[in-house]
Amino acid sequence: MRAVVTRVKNARVDIAGETVGETGGGFLVLLGVAPTDTETQADRLADKVCGLRVFEDENGKMNRNLEQVGGSLLVVSQFTLYADCKSRRPGFTGAARPDVAIPLYQRFLAQCEGRGFHVEHGEFGADMQVYSQNDGPVTILLDTDIL
Repeated sequence: MRAVVTRVKNARVDIAGETVGETGGGFLVLLGVAPTDTETQADRLADKVCGLRVFEDENGKMNRNLEQVGGSLLVVSQFTLYADCKSRRPGFTGAARPDVAIPLYQRFLAQCEGRGFHVEHGEFGADMQVYSQNDGPVTILLDTDIL
């Protein structure tokens, strides 16, 4: 699994002009799933995301995690994180098909919620517009193949 985690002041996802998910301060997580990903990887990635210490402490150092700042998450499925860009027209065969991806996406959401966080999300497979006000900016790329 891959996640692009951006520290945000606020973020939202719209579908057909209607807001379906939003967050104030916290993380915008773009989440991609590969065909060989497992529940264990979803759990490990959720743990890593929720525990990232990328919020500033009283000394201006990135030393606080999402819980310590009372943050929440907006998670958006993003199959394009597995794009094959060897040519100028990306291929997406490296992304999991919905029958594999949806349960793991939902498991990731549930794991974050199970850790006590407020989690909002987009709609898997929908045409979404994602808006965010990056904070920092701080953007972290996580991949369970190298965690």
